[in-house]
Amino acid sequence: MFVADEQTEREIEPARWEALARAVLVAEGVSGEAELALLFVDEATIADLNQTFMGADGPTDVLAFPIDDEEVGVGRSPDGSTSGPDRDPFGDVPLLLGDVVICPAVAARNAPTHAGTYDDEIALLVVHGVLHVLGWDHATPEETSQMQARERELLDQHHSRTT
Repeated sequence: MFVADEQTEREIEPARWEALARAVLVAEGVSGEAELALLFVDEATIADLNQTFMGADGPTDVLAFPIDDEEVGVGRSPDGSTSGPDRDPFGDVPLLLGDVVICPAVAARNAPTHAGTYDDEIALLVVHGVLHVLGWDHATPEETSQMQARERELLDQHHSRTT
């Protein structure tokens, strides 16, 4: 796992969020060698990614870039509805999962009306992003309900909520 804090607006504890991402991967059945990048970026960076890949203006809180997005071909598309990663049974190379990009400044703004605290919001975004990389989506009401339920389960199991 590669974790990088490439922003200065909010404090981030990379080791803490790496541990949460690893716990989610294990809980979701990922075993063996696997690669995931968890990046914390500023608003300008995530706004640029949001425009480039989602066609949306302005910064967002999280984007997930699954490696196996077959619809894109070359390059990556965030939050695409994919079947999740698949390992070549004959290869001895790590399973390439993708990238999760989080903007702590947006998370801090959203926290009071969303997850409650800044730490809880970052935890939710880490779990949400990892689930996207693993093929979860929220394009339909049923998918949204299922994904939110799984997020709650994973947060209850692997994140100590702050008050």
